[in-house]
Amino acid sequence: MSVGKWILGGLGFVLGGPIGAVIGVVIGSLFDGVSWSGQLTDGDSDEQQQSADNTHRTYSNRRPTAGDIRVSLLVLIACVMKSDGRVLKSEVNYIKPFLIKTFGEDEALQALQMLKQLLEKEIDHAAVSRQIGNNVNYSTRLEIIHMLLDLANADGEFAEQEYSIIEQIAANMRVTPKDFESLASLYRKTKDPNWAYTALEIEPSATDEEVKKAYRRMAMKYHPDKVANAGEQIKKQATEKFRSVNEAYERIKLLRRMK
Repeated sequence: MSVGKWILGGLGFVLGGPIGAVIGVVIGSLFDGVSWSGQLTDGDSDEQQQSADNTHRTYSNRRPTAGDIRVSLLVLIACVMKSDGRVLKSEVNYIKPFLIKTFGEDEALQALQMLKQLLEKEIDHAAVSRQIGNNVNYSTRLEIIHMLLDLANADGEFAEQEYSIIEQIAANMRVTPKDFESLASLYRKTKDPNWAYTALEIEPSATDEEVKKAYRRMAMKYHPDKVANAGEQIKKQATEKFRSVNEAYERIKLLRRMK
């Protein structure tokens, strides 16, 4: 099945709203004979915008598919990759295996073509993020941010523009600042001596009992079962974060000689 047919046939909420608009343009330019009706362009009227909003609400009544998550992530990846005005080789090297894992060997090349087209488009990342926030459960939103941070850190450090745009995306997806900082702390292990406390969303002054409660809360929040329907790649990210929560807890226990 081609990516074009897959998008038209297997998705839900992303077919409407700002994600549908930008993907529609890309599909139209990449795949001959594939029609994409009812999507918006920059010049659409208020009536057309209202129609698209109605479509968006209709699709939001169903559970998002793994395909919805993949397409949403692809659009956000484009936003992050071009935020600093350049696309690094390290980012491309990260993206290629990611696309293979996400779309499969047969689809990865066409997905990469889609990404290249997205990198040439003007995308309202705030509107896209809000659409995701309105349709995707919180645990999956956390893992989307986790994957974007992985991408931004592909060269071993965050570019200021990339970090800033991911922070904005998280805010528009209604990810709390504490949860965002918890995810970001995983990339500061060698620079921030308190990274483990930040990962568990507590202060170094927390009592041992508060540390234990924080660990249990975070372990529950990032349990892979919470994103079981979001696709294998998202589940792998949740598993990674789940392990990092354990690592943070073990680090604090070691520092405090806790049992």
